[in-house]
Amino acid sequence: MLLEVVKATYVFTMMNSILHQIKQRRLTLGLKQNDMMLRVGVSRQQYQRLESKGNPRLDTLELIAKGLNSELMLIPKEKLGAVMALLEQESSEPGKAHVSQAKKTAREDAKKSLSDDPWQDLLGDDS
Repeated sequence: MLLEVVKATYVFTMMNSILHQIKQRRLTLGLKQNDMMLRVGVSRQQYQRLESKGNPRLDTLELIAKGLNSELMLIPKEKLGAVMALLEQESSEPGKAHVSQAKKTAREDAKKSLSDDPWQDLLGDDS
């Protein structure tokens, strides 16, 4: 019984986290819920319900991510700290326009390799 409660709480917390991230991204972009109708193709009421307490299907989440100029991604728990640190670093330096060419090239290479092989290093192997 306790395990079921823990699992339900974890799922509920994770869904709330995703819904919170969606809302925060929308607000960061300066969008209103009504704007999502044009970006995603759902009515304001549908979007409002989804953002507040919905349980969206994966294809709906993908549409919303696309409408918010974002990507859905599974992040291994052991890599979560590094990802969060990178995101914090980027958000704390929004006005920094001078990124060294080496860093820029490394990011572009990483994007290319990730788009070529999205499962790259997911299981911790270096193949």
